[in-house]
Amino acid sequence: MQKRMLGNTGERVSVLGLGGFHLLEVSDTDASALINTFLDEGGTYIETAAQYGEGESERKVGLVLKTRRDECFLATKSHLRERQGAARSIDESLRHLNTDRIDLLIFHHVQSDEELERILGPDGAMEAFIRAREEGKIRFIGISGHGVPDTLIKALQRFDFDAVMTGVNFYDRFNFPDVEAKLIPLAKGRGIGIVGMKVFADGLLWEYPEDALRYALSLPVDTLPVGFNTMDMLKTDLRVVSSFTPMTEDEKARISKDNLLFGNYVCRLCNKCLPCPEGIDIPLIFKYEGWYDRQLRDRTVRTPPDFALRDRLRFWFENMGKAREAYEALEIKADRCTKCGKCTPLCPYGIDIIDKLEYVHFKLTEERIESISIAG
Repeated sequence: MQKRMLGNTGERVSVLGLGGFHLLEVSDTDASALINTFLDEGGTYIETAAQYGEGESERKVGLVLKTRRDECFLATKSHLRERQGAARSIDESLRHLNTDRIDLLIFHHVQSDEELERILGPDGAMEAFIRAREEGKIRFIGISGHGVPDTLIKALQRFDFDAVMTGVNFYDRFNFPDVEAKLIPLAKGRGIGIVGMKVFADGLLWEYPEDALRYALSLPVDTLPVGFNTMDMLKTDLRVVSSFTPMTEDEKARISKDNLLFGNYVCRLCNKCLPCPEGIDIPLIFKYEGWYDRQLRDRTVRTPPDFALRDRLRFWFENMGKAREAYEALEIKADRCTKCGKCTPLCPYGIDIIDKLEYVHFKLTEERIESISIAG
């Protein structure tokens, strides 16, 4: 399997990684079979987290590591923010994983500046991480976050992290564009390893495995840990990775234009609707909607399973507060729209911009604009 250097760590890791969350869904026997097959096929990057099933995922990984520890680059995560709790979590992870060392220990799901301050402040979890590194329990330190990357950007500017973990997929590129525009270039420029997650957008892209993997692998990421709970899923991922060719700009444009997930609702941030006569920054407002609910509630009638998946994922990253605060700070909001109609014909994706502006204003303020419909 192709390998890439993980930042400045000096370690080469497989481009396809094994993500441990979905091991919760299978038996010990099936989990071991998946992990062993992954290693047999040349995979090296295995990642889990203490919070996955309160150690259950780590324990299942540990069943295989009893005999194959030296064949993998092992990563896990701690969700605790204080020194004492984090120190206990590290020791528990080592026991669950049947090992005396963790290659990469990641601060799990750091979503706010307040959390970052707790981690880096006096008696914060960073003290436990550094102590564990000095004792040889861990080798490298990373941090992860979901959705809006502003806190991760601040983190990389304040501490010399070895790796950063962030979502990368062809759907959320339009909801969280600063991941590719700011976070990844910052990490790359500082030699920080880039671990890409959410390649399938938490299952939203399950019907597009080749496009999803090829898009993410075409970014300057070092490894992509993905979750698979069947051998067929693993074999599909291995097949795509083994025949990988970088996605061209034309192919990326095809996905964003033709994929049914986007339809005529999701804003692709092309800015062709501008300028607005009233000074409304239409793409920025739609980006804040992406922060809020990933543009997943679009007032389209769907089958019950499709609706249920979208409804489950829309607030998955818990960025709603950031979205509403950012929108509130705008001097010119969507309610300034006079419905002149100049913008809608300019959208190459057929978005009814006036209707969408009304709906987004409701999402971000719960205030109606005239006769706004909130069905769905």
